[in-house]
Amino acid sequence: MPRDAAEQTLKRRARPLSGGDGDYDPILAMARDARVVLLGEASHGTHEFYAERARITRRLIDELGFEAIAVEGDWPDADRVNRWVRGDGDARTADEALGGFKRFPQWMWRNRDVVALLDWLRARNASLGSGARPAGFYGMDLYSLHASMEAVLEYLRRVDPPAALRARQRYGCFDQFGEDAQRYGYVAGLGISESCEREVIRQLVDLQRCAGDYASRAPAGGRDAYFSAEQNARLVRNAEEYYRAMFRGRASSWNLRDQHMAETLETLLDFLGPESKVVMWAHNSHLGDARATEMGRGGELNVGQLVRERWGDAALNVGFSTYTGTVTAASDWDEPARRKRVRPGLAGSYEALLHAVGMPRFMLTPRTDRETFDALSDERLERAIGVIYRPETERQSHYFHANMAEQFDVVLHFDETRALEPLEPGETWHGGEPPETFPSAL
Repeated sequence: MPRDAAEQTLKRRARPLSGGDGDYDPILAMARDARVVLLGEASHGTHEFYAERARITRRLIDELGFEAIAVEGDWPDADRVNRWVRGDGDARTADEALGGFKRFPQWMWRNRDVVALLDWLRARNASLGSGARPAGFYGMDLYSLHASMEAVLEYLRRVDPPAALRARQRYGCFDQFGEDAQRYGYVAGLGISESCEREVIRQLVDLQRCAGDYASRAPAGGRDAYFSAEQNARLVRNAEEYYRAMFRGRASSWNLRDQHMAETLETLLDFLGPESKVVMWAHNSHLGDARATEMGRGGELNVGQLVRERWGDAALNVGFSTYTGTVTAASDWDEPARRKRVRPGLAGSYEALLHAVGMPRFMLTPRTDRETFDALSDERLERAIGVIYRPETERQSHYFHANMAEQFDVVLHFDETRALEPLEPGETWHGGEPPETFPSAL
């Protein structure tokens, strides 16, 4: 569809977001029969994305009985949060519960918007009557190789000390590499050293073989504690494969990571029961159907694709977009968080097209509106800002081609957004960066 015609269509079909209670009624209507609602983000550091996902999530839990929030975070870090929101564990506040998120980028979960959501979730769970199942908070990612090994060992020390010794011997395969999982992947992936694949598989199988016995031991935490230990053992197995694949090419490691997240999501739904419903928070690049992007043409799949293939219409996929503003991001891996200026969307991009609608914030529903679907069906550039933002190379670093109508069932656009506030912002974040003067450079 020509750009001018697409603009006019979207101006007619866009639904303004006023901040009122009814803003997300269309999403709730589409989610009524869903098992999984995927809530994306166009960056890992935008306040509006977190705040509005929280608004939608609260309604999904309160009105439609969703039982879990699954996030693009590591399982053991999220498990501490899960215990706190369910009234368990030793953390006294949401800030303390988030204390496990120590690995870069801490601000993804250690931020004020997440604290507000967790405070609400804990209070909501505490208000439930006896017999009602509290909503939980779970991690889907697989970067926590060593933390997950330690979690498995800690669990086995409580329920089966001899099994803990056997597990320690198996996981000892990684000891020569210290905490450097990438070094292990490089050495094992190139065949310089024997891999630990057999040991981590044997450990997972042994744990699963004892599932009935372990899960019945209430003093050790019972069914929930066993489930968490099993997920950590599965994560160790998948992370071992992931780190070996890192040096074989991007598509191989990306696919393993997203397959792990999709597998964990499905396992969580099985654990919670046949009527359970989960809302997942992750980046658009993970949740927008990869088949509608150049990622898919390059051999990459993602969670959005796998979820649609598994659940069909029982999955709802919501993407987020912004045109300009500020964002919390780093300039390189493991560098401090900065408050950076987001450049206006490039000409010809979806960001520029949505900016032309002329509303500060609005919703589009290509899943249920054929006119909107057609207006968003032309392949255009789409921006993705992760934990690193490099505006000086933005076209190469942050844009890819996509068909937005095929990617998402719903699109939420916030034309000007502001940076997410970390719990420990630091001088680099408070100082920010000089105002972006591109393209005039004045």
